[in-house]
Amino acid sequence: MEKDMNQNSPRIRKLRDNGYPPNTPTSRMNNNNQRDNHPNSPRDYNYSPSSPTARLRWRNRSNEIPAEVKRGNASNVRNLLLGDKNKYRSMWIRTCSSLWMLGGVVFIIYMGHLYIWAMVVGIQIFMAKELFFLLRRAHEERRLPGFRLLNWHFFFTAMLFVYGRILQQQLVNTVSSDRFIYKLVSGLIKYQMVICYFLYIAGFMWFILTLKKKMYKYQFGQYAWTHMILIVVFTQSSFTVANIFEGIFWFLLPAALIAMNDVAAYFFGFYFGRTPLIKLSPKKTWEGFIGASVATTISAFLFANVLGQFQWLTCPRKDLSTGWLHCDPGPLFRPEYYPLPSWVAAFSPWKEISILPVQWHAFSLGLFASVIAPFGGFFASGFKRAFKIKDFGDSIPGHGGFTDRMDCQMVMAIFAYIYIQSFIVHQDYSVEMILDHISRSLGHEEQKMLYVKLGDILRHKSQGGF
Repeated sequence: MEKDMNQNSPRIRKLRDNGYPPNTPTSRMNNNNQRDNHPNSPRDYNYSPSSPTARLRWRNRSNEIPAEVKRGNASNVRNLLLGDKNKYRSMWIRTCSSLWMLGGVVFIIYMGHLYIWAMVVGIQIFMAKELFFLLRRAHEERRLPGFRLLNWHFFFTAMLFVYGRILQQQLVNTVSSDRFIYKLVSGLIKYQMVICYFLYIAGFMWFILTLKKKMYKYQFGQYAWTHMILIVVFTQSSFTVANIFEGIFWFLLPAALIAMNDVAAYFFGFYFGRTPLIKLSPKKTWEGFIGASVATTISAFLFANVLGQFQWLTCPRKDLSTGWLHCDPGPLFRPEYYPLPSWVAAFSPWKEISILPVQWHAFSLGLFASVIAPFGGFFASGFKRAFKIKDFGDSIPGHGGFTDRMDCQMVMAIFAYIYIQSFIVHQDYSVEMILDHISRSLGHEEQKMLYVKLGDILRHKSQGGF
């Protein structure tokens, strides 16, 4: 020991060269060496302390999160979205594309009814393209040249049939100033069903003539798939177009409520989501669903008041022109005034509030948009899982395809049309509709007879006979 403590000994000089203090005892050095060379030393990669205290101490030195800490933060781990940088990046992309879409839709709405109809047709084409591609097989397609063209033949035949039935009155009113064009259009409308039927029969015969051996199952599957797409796409779009010509208000409010519900559910789920809502869509949460329902119902009441102030949005369009509209807003869009309670009026500069009657109807639309319409999205989620795809397409960054955005809109458009026809629009025939029906259904002599009889009725009425 005295030899080791000698400052001039080789061992002490070696320690001094290695940075140890001159008075470092060799016994401590030996203990350190023994610890470092131990097979279970912490410096060894495979070191695993046996005692709980040593285990926790070793974990604190490493980058590993102790199990105790993990159990303490279990509630945070259950959060479905927070803490994932990719989710924030996805949210940013989704927000930017949503703003671009919002700006485009606002511009199209400003342009008028006809441009909104054109937008709906464009969305239909994108949806059909995405759905046609879903069951497409490259190998079979190479053996069936022109088979994809047959799908589009059925698509545009269905478009002619649906929109011809819906917009025939607007079309007649548009061309009524020119006699030749009026007769031509009236004839096309009269025989529209015959034209569409023979176009469909032509496509049916085309399909039969293209059948190939060993391809029957694929071709008939595609034939059935095409017809299902036509039902899905045109059922909702036909009601959407009918709502547009009843007034842009009846198109814009339901669509805005679906968008509001979607955005609110995303953000409520992003920041508060913990409880999964449905297995078909794991990212949907109860917190997002409930929060979005409340936000959508309140927004429906407020949106209706704002949108109901503009005649451009509330007036129905009777033709296919693009001019500015002026009309009597009707009782639904005339404000009604309600006095505030005395205890509220004492602290408020307003003594009464104005509410449009249409705002009470907006409550019904808001409840449907927040509670029932999301099941259209759940149906689409199950459909995508059945085909093992994430999105129907990639046309919209952060959102997927147009079909992904229209899943809830399909359900909402049908409900909005049924609600409007049942509770909003009076089932009366307009003068234009009656005159158009007379001009197309009665001959010249029959029209003269009607004119004479109508004159007699009016004359008797003026004399008090009726």
